[in-house]
Amino acid sequence: MNGSRKLTPQDIADTLRDRIRSGDLKPGDRLPTQAVLAEEFGVERGTVRQALKTLQGDGLLANVSKGSPPRIAADPPGATSAGVEPQASMVGLAPRLAEAFSEPQVRIDVVSYTAETLMIALGEPVRLIHEDRIRPDSINVRILLPSSDIRLAFPRPTEGQDDEGRVHQRWLTQRNAQGQVLRHNLRALRVSHGIDVDVSFRALPFTPPVKLYLLNQREALLAYYTVERSTLDIGSTEMEAFDVSGLKSPLFSFEKNAAPRDAAFVEESQKWFDALWATIATELTLS
Repeated sequence: MNGSRKLTPQDIADTLRDRIRSGDLKPGDRLPTQAVLAEEFGVERGTVRQALKTLQGDGLLANVSKGSPPRIAADPPGATSAGVEPQASMVGLAPRLAEAFSEPQVRIDVVSYTAETLMIALGEPVRLIHEDRIRPDSINVRILLPSSDIRLAFPRPTEGQDDEGRVHQRWLTQRNAQGQVLRHNLRALRVSHGIDVDVSFRALPFTPPVKLYLLNQREALLAYYTVERSTLDIGSTEMEAFDVSGLKSPLFSFEKNAAPRDAAFVEESQKWFDALWATIATELTLS
């Protein structure tokens, strides 16, 4: 798997843990024998045994004995994000992206108010790529953001008129800067790792009340934007406004390989995104 260095027990445990979480290894499945795993990872059996002890300690393995390979636990903790308490977006998105980026062809579709959370969370899979721990062949990212030409539902001054449009300009500057950083960081992987990268933006004629992340057409992550009174720093002045903080919004996960209702949610969310992208969304230039 990695010709540059010898894999550690933790490396092997992490890889097997990812296979359990992604559903490649399902509850009740037997693991391959230690000999098969040792050959796959290019290590001694003792290294595999240490990795399995780590997974056993995490409660991911059952029927652990010397006589036969262990099975995946019937209800392994963390085996799927379904049923897990939602985390704040800035905490929960990064590991889900890292898992999505471990596949050969990566497809990420996003609807959001700005690209802030996505820009921050992408640091994790990009780091793993630079460490040669994951290596996708292609990365395709499509992002829908509000158009600069509309009157946003938020942010908006709580009282009176913002005649100079300073609140809107503040949002627009952030939207463009975050999108440019995100696009640059991903496109840089073309040069550094030879990965086929495509990052596209389109503009929506409305302010999204939620943010949605679709990962490899198999997982949908949804968070609500909750409008609050905020004090915005605009140049040398402060202004009271209705605004949202997407970083703190709890992120709810729906997986296609989970319950039928979850699978339907993922499929309908993908249809919704594709329809917006192909119809009412327009070209967006980050400048």
